[in-house]
Amino acid sequence: MSEIPTKWKCAVIQLHPKRMQLEDNFNRSRDFIRKAAEAGAQLAVLPEYFLTSWAPEDPGFADAHADRVYLSRFCELAKECDINIVPGTFVEKHVEDGKDMLYNVAYFISNDGEILGSYTKKNLWHTEKAHLETSGNNPHTVIDTPLGKVGLLICWDLAFPEAFRALIIQGAKIIIIPSFWTLLDLTESAFQRNPRSEAIYLESIVVSRAFENTSCIAFANVGGRGESGFAGLSKITMPLMGDIAKAEGTHEQMIIGEVDMEILQDAEDSYKVREDISRPGFHYPVYAKI
Repeated sequence: MSEIPTKWKCAVIQLHPKRMQLEDNFNRSRDFIRKAAEAGAQLAVLPEYFLTSWAPEDPGFADAHADRVYLSRFCELAKECDINIVPGTFVEKHVEDGKDMLYNVAYFISNDGEILGSYTKKNLWHTEKAHLETSGNNPHTVIDTPLGKVGLLICWDLAFPEAFRALIIQGAKIIIIPSFWTLLDLTESAFQRNPRSEAIYLESIVVSRAFENTSCIAFANVGGRGESGFAGLSKITMPLMGDIAKAEGTHEQMIIGEVDMEILQDAEDSYKVREDISRPGFHYPVYAKI
């Protein structure tokens, strides 16, 4: 693996996934990624369920990724464009003890087209629990990539600071989060209290996670019409700096930001979060034992 760059460009694609329109969703993703590569980006990130949208009741949803053809096409695209890709998430069917089990999986593909690692969603949103399985007690792991040590999380994982600590104690500097997060992900009574609640949540928590973990966060949310409940708010965030690139509006779009890895060291030198959690006898042992 070549020398890790200190500065590189990240592209986050706020795709609007059309329901079960696999080929169209892939084609638009491909076009965005080619534009990202032309603009000098070294990483492109797509949102959760980018290929199918969230359509668990559709008969084709569970088998959309059965032949893994789209994952293979992204590997070819990564090599063609010389760009690292996190192609959102794929719903994967596995047979365990004679039973079909569905998982929500994110992959990191290197710029030479190799799959370097994957992550299966651990913290399922309420509506997912009837359809998907969690990765349960499987530990979070870090992926060595051409850009450095990367951690993958998915959507509702964002609400669990423990997941981030589990990654940074292993050395993750970049945390990538494909997401399908809308303004409507609330009970009716909660929504009536504040229809913009989820926008406030996302605006604050992504930045907080970057600061408290001295990490670069690439958050790729789905796009769509605001009146239909889409939140947008895809962003690339750094400690000390806040948002270095942010989607303007909820519509489908791509943002590109330059990531300066030396900022992460400046942040760690100031906050010493990684140093603290790595100390023997650290008073929150859940992190120290991971």
